[in-house]
Amino acid sequence: MTDASIARLKVTLREVKPKVLRRLEVPFAIRLDRLHLTLQAAMGWTNSHLFEFSVGDGRRGIPDPDWDENPRDSRKITLQGVASKTLTYLYDFGDGWEHTVKIERVIEAEPGGAYPRLIEAVGRCPPKDVGGPWGYADLIEALKDPDNERHADMLEWVGDGFDPDVLDAEALTANVAALARRWSQTNSSKRARPV
Repeated sequence: MTDASIARLKVTLREVKPKVLRRLEVPFAIRLDRLHLTLQAAMGWTNSHLFEFSVGDGRRGIPDPDWDENPRDSRKITLQGVASKTLTYLYDFGDGWEHTVKIERVIEAEPGGAYPRLIEAVGRCPPKDVGGPWGYADLIEALKDPDNERHADMLEWVGDGFDPDVLDAEALTANVAALARRWSQTNSSKRARPV
C-alpha cells in the first residue's frame, strides 16, 4: 500500500428501514475529520452536529476543552492509521445516527482520478432532528398510513414529496466531487509554495 492507495468503503446507516447505504472510494491516507465531511456529503447530512469514530482502541473526534473525556483528535489520525477494517461513525449525539464503515478493499488510485468519490447510493438519508432511528421509524409509519393520528402533522413537517426510497444520487455525487476538487486544489497550492 502506498500513499496513493484508495480504500473502497461500504457505509451502512444502522437500525433504519428502508436501508441507507453508500459505497465510496477515498484516499486510504484520508484524515478522519475529512472522512467525516465525506460521509456528510455522501449521506446527505447537514454537518450541524458533533461526530465521533469508534474503533477497537478508542474514540476519535474533535476534542472539546469543556469535556472531561475527550476523543483523540480526528484531524491527526488517518483511516490507514486506525488499523481496523471496520469503524463505527456516530453523527449527532442527540439522535444517535450510527453508521458501520467497512473497508471492503484497498486498491491503487486510477491515474488522474479524483478522490473521494461516491460510487453507490441506496436509500434516502433521514430528515434532520427526526429523533434517531426510532423517530424515523415512527415518521415512516405515520406517512404510510393516512389514518395514523400523526399522519397530517408528519406530512406537514417533512413535506409531501418525502419518499425514503427516492434520493438525489446526482446531488450527493456532486457534493462528494466538490470536496475532491477543493482538497485537490488545497494540496496543489501547498505543493506549489516556494520553500
